[in-house]
Amino acid sequence: MVEKKEFGSKDVSRAAILMALSQNRQEEKKIQEDFSKIGIRCAAVDFGGEFITSVMKIVEKAVVAAKREGVINEVHQEEGAVAGATREAISQIMQKAIGLNVGGKIGIARFEEHVAVAIFFGIGLLHLNEVAIGLGHRVI
Repeated sequence: MVEKKEFGSKDVSRAAILMALSQNRQEEKKIQEDFSKIGIRCAAVDFGGEFITSVMKIVEKAVVAAKREGVINEVHQEEGAVAGATREAISQIMQKAIGLNVGGKIGIARFEEHVAVAIFFGIGLLHLNEVAIGLGHRVI
């Protein structure tokens, strides 16, 4: 990675997407360490279940993971920013997912006031899966 002193929404969104696309915990930790060296804090968490009943669980998991990994502090504005970005990411795939099962990974990244949440979804029934990525961004 090229060293930069300032990162914007595009850079933070890229970090969140890479975290969401990580294939296992080892890859996730490596990506997290690489971004940490340049000042971008990251987190990721898996999710799964029936879409409608999972929406609130997905939002909660994103906020908890962001706090656990030090991406955000336990203050109302920062928790709200992650929750809002997560809801935005979910809304982007809602038409494909309603009534089906979903599973995948949530990636969260932050640099200063920029927070991005990327959600990689496997959507489907049995082995007939569709894939999608939702992305949300907020400024704290």
